[in-house]
Amino acid sequence: MSKIICFGEVLWDVFPKQKKIGGAPLNVASRLSSFGNEVAMISAIGADDWGEKLLHYLNENKISTAHVQILHKYKTGKVKVSLDGKGSATYNIKQPRAWDKILLTDEALELVKKADALVFGSLAARDETSKNTLYSLVESAKYKIFDLNLRPPHYSKEVIFHLMNEADFIKFNDDELYEVSNLMGSKFNSLEQNLKYIAEKTNTEHICVTKGSHGAVLLYNGKLYYNSGYLIKVVDTVGAGDSFLGSLISQLLNNTEPQKAIDFACAVGALVAQSEGANPKISSEDIERFINPK
Repeated sequence: MSKIICFGEVLWDVFPKQKKIGGAPLNVASRLSSFGNEVAMISAIGADDWGEKLLHYLNENKISTAHVQILHKYKTGKVKVSLDGKGSATYNIKQPRAWDKILLTDEALELVKKADALVFGSLAARDETSKNTLYSLVESAKYKIFDLNLRPPHYSKEVIFHLMNEADFIKFNDDELYEVSNLMGSKFNSLEQNLKYIAEKTNTEHICVTKGSHGAVLLYNGKLYYNSGYLIKVVDTVGAGDSFLGSLISQLLNNTEPQKAIDFACAVGALVAQSEGANPKISSEDIERFINPK
């Protein structure tokens, strides 16, 4: 199994009737850990009950909390989540929160240097403190996995371009792909053309684009791999893309053939979307039954 570090926001998703633990890097970390990988989180929480519960969750799910900072000046993150009739989510993300103020430490740098991969998103770069920490960690990482999470107004073109150019693997959803390729000056219309355009412009050999209910496409070492999705009844889409990414990374870093990896990841993402919250428990047996129903 692989040693993987996830950097960025740990928070609470506040739904109309309940609260669930979330944050894209935490969701990815949870899914990676569930497959037996050695996972650590670099983040920050407030000195409050919400932060304490997040620490308990991480420890319970075998995610190292040694590099989760406790900051007395800032509150633990909370995000107001609204769902439409199809289960698609929109987010109201308060600022600043503790995860905006992640400080760089020598110990975190050493941790990243020794790991197989560093996973990070764009949201954690909205504040200068966490952004500068991330930039330093990225310079030390062996394999850099950039998960775009374009949440207006919490990103800038300059930061997105910088992180894309640093990354070895980039993950978009289809809307993000078209938005970013347009910002980069692409004249293409098709998903595949824009995917290859970004790969060429950023010198990135590994790019994945999720397409909601229509599955995903993976560019891996010059070849395209497809999964057309699974027919499910969506409960909510929160965290589905994160679990997809965690599953895909786990498979690829542990030398699974790319087509099998994307099929597996799409199945996990679908299972999350038909469940409530970002991090439902999903067993290997659940995944196998879903992919190969009798």
